[in-house]
Amino acid sequence: MDRERLATQLSFAMEVEQLKQVFRQSLLLGDRRRENDAEHSWHICLMAMLLVEHAAEEVDVLKVLKMLLIHDVVEIDAGDTFTYDAQANLDKEEREQRAAERLFNLLPEDQAVAYRALWDEFEERHSAEARYAAALDRLQPLLLNYHTQGAAWQKHGVVKAQVIERNKHIADGAPALWEFARQLIDDAVAQGILAAR
Repeated sequence: MDRERLATQLSFAMEVEQLKQVFRQSLLLGDRRRENDAEHSWHICLMAMLLVEHAAEEVDVLKVLKMLLIHDVVEIDAGDTFTYDAQANLDKEEREQRAAERLFNLLPEDQAVAYRALWDEFEERHSAEARYAAALDRLQPLLLNYHTQGAAWQKHGVVKAQVIERNKHIADGAPALWEFARQLIDDAVAQGILAAR
């Protein structure tokens, strides 16, 4: 056993435990507290397995799961950026690139390279796996917003056009899921839980 390698891997595992303390704007259905990044990652991994038949193309589910487990690791340093906050999104990429550089390089070199490549692939959405993973990453908070009567949308003054613009790439990874999401968005407007404009 390579004790130094193991110690490095376990050190990374403890570093990413901090995802449990990075809170998102999405509210949980039960107690309406803010969801943390670890809960979000677990939920979309489960969704990835459950909904794979709706992916636009055949995908390697294990690769999708790996992407989804690490896609928000950078938020340990960069923080969660609310998707509808235009100002906060201006420097999001820069903050996340710095975070990726620090965090993935805590791993042994071979894993650092492999995990960083997976994270980059997810961010760029060039593969079928990345497009499917990104679709789920957008669908899950949309579902939470809908099922909490638009609480986060209303708190931040989000309107229908913003939700469509931010989530339309769901169609790239899973057209059927985007069709479903569009119906939810229209229904949210009809219910008055999402502003039409």
